[in-house]
Amino acid sequence: MSNVISLSEARLGDRGVITRVGTIGNDEHSAELERRLLELGFVEGARIQLLHQGAIGRDPMALKVDDMRVALRRREARGLTIELFAEAAE
Repeated sequence: MSNVISLSEARLGDRGVITRVGTIGNDEHSAELERRLLELGFVEGARIQLLHQGAIGRDPMALKVDDMRVALRRREARGLTIELFAEAAE
């Protein structure tokens, strides 16, 4: 089992580090979303943990990014790639 996944595939309690920040698509909206994610602290090397997820469709997801707490929709999380820590990848 690979321990590198899209953030949108993360399960409750998963912890890891961001390995790639990008977006799905090449349009202006995608570029703006990527810029906003970077401004919020979603940068390569940041530690991340899925703290909570909504009851309907598991959306939105509450994340701990380094020392911040951020809510994000799963469709916005698709462009972020994370490497899970060993205990989470089992």
